[in-house]
Amino acid sequence: MGNSVDTYEQTGGGSGDMILRSVGIVRNEIKDPVLKSGTNGIEMQGEMRDVKEKIKHTYNSLSEIIIEQSCIDLLDGIEDYSHLTVLYWAHKVPESSRRLTHVHPMGREENPLMGIFSTCSPARPNPVLMTVVQLHRIVGNILHVMGLDAVDGSPVIDIKPYVMEFYPRENVRIPEWMRKIQTDVNTMGGNRP
Repeated sequence: MGNSVDTYEQTGGGSGDMILRSVGIVRNEIKDPVLKSGTNGIEMQGEMRDVKEKIKHTYNSLSEIIIEQSCIDLLDGIEDYSHLTVLYWAHKVPESSRRLTHVHPMGREENPLMGIFSTCSPARPNPVLMTVVQLHRIVGNILHVMGLDAVDGSPVIDIKPYVMEFYPRENVRIPEWMRKIQTDVNTMGGNRP
């Protein structure tokens, strides 16, 4: 393992270039992410108490996902679901952070230095983030959802129905440091939808 400033080389010689097109955009009150990433890793923005309050507020706030008019037919039937999985592009993650190989989860140095793929860090080779939201209503091409942790202006790259039975619930193992993060998040009163 390296330190938080280790980077990997992007050679472009992988399986080919990809083109992602946004299907919509997020509109909400979140102007800055709770975790900011830079060349030295990720950092929480504020003291733990303040960060917990921001997370609680986010989980209990409504956001709009404005779907591109060209994609409006893709919404047919979505109103039958209570929850959706939203994949979005973390557009405020700087290019330099996309080369990080290791971070302290949540930017907390008491957490072990971990490889990016074993964390939920926004600093990733491709800053594609995912969250499950509760669907409140649809008005035309606008989805009103609760629990979206994306920053205002984030491009939405995909939406899928959340089907609980698709995900394993037995024999799921997570490391102790992740369990501690989850305990911290869940004790702040901001339960995920």
